[in-house]
Amino acid sequence: MRIGVIGCGAIGSVLCRFIDKDLEGCSLVSVCDTDTDKVEKLVESLETNPEILDIDGVIDRSDIIVEAVSPSIVGELMQKCIDKKKHLMVMSVGGVIQNLDLLDKLTARLFIPSGAICGIDGVKAANIEEIDSVVITSTKSPKSLKGAPYLAEKGIDVEAIMEKETIFEGNALEAIKGFPKNVNVSAVLSLAGIGAENTRVRVVVDPSIKRNMHEIEVEGSFGKLYTRTENVLSPLNPKTSHMAVLGACATLRRLVGFVKIGN
Repeated sequence: MRIGVIGCGAIGSVLCRFIDKDLEGCSLVSVCDTDTDKVEKLVESLETNPEILDIDGVIDRSDIIVEAVSPSIVGELMQKCIDKKKHLMVMSVGGVIQNLDLLDKLTARLFIPSGAICGIDGVKAANIEEIDSVVITSTKSPKSLKGAPYLAEKGIDVEAIMEKETIFEGNALEAIKGFPKNVNVSAVLSLAGIGAENTRVRVVVDPSIKRNMHEIEVEGSFGKLYTRTENVLSPLNPKTSHMAVLGACATLRRLVGFVKIGN
C-alpha cells in the first residue's frame, strides 16, 4: 500500500515517521509541503526515500493520501481525490464540514480520525435514534489559541487574559471558521452526531491550564453522555494535542486493513 502525506508539520512529520518505521505492509512514497527546507530535512531522517512532490504528484503516486495542513485545502483535495478515485485521510476535519456537498460524490474511502476526543462511538450509536443536544467545551491555554482568526477579528489579546474566560460560543461551522487549527474536534463530533449547525461549541481560555481539555455533553433518547479528555500538548506544536497524533497513527493502522479488504 503506497501512502503519500501532504503537510509535514507537527502532525504530518510524526505520521511520516510512523509510516516509515511502524506501519507494516505500507510504504511512504511521497510527501508535500510548502516549506522546502523542512520537508527535505524530514526526508533525510527517514529510512525510506519518499519523493518530494506537489499535491497532484502525491495523489498520482499514492493509494492513500493523508492531509495534515489546514481546513482551507481540504475541499480542493477532496475533489482531486474524487476525480482520481483515491482514498483520503483528513486531519483538518473542519474542511470536511465546510464541503459537505462533496461527501455524496466520493469515489473511494474517506477516513476521519477521532482526534483529541473520546466517545465518538457512543455519539454514533446515540444518533441511530434521536439526539436532542450536543455541546463541546474546549479549554486551552493562551499559547494554544494564539493566532486564531477569531481573536484578531474581535481584538482579543489572549495573553492578557489572567483568569479562566469563555471567549467564544457558537456552532461548529462558526467555530471552525474562527479557530481553524484549534477546534477540529468539534467538526469530528458534528459528523458523528447532529451536524455542524446543531453542534454547540464553547472555547475557553485558561492561563493556568497545562493541557488541552475537551468536555462533551450529549443528550437524547438514549440518555446522557459525558466525556472529558485532558490532552498533553504535542511537543512540536502547542496548538495540537498529542492524542490527536496518536489517534491519527491508530487510524492509519486500521484504514490499511479496510482498504485491503475493500480492494
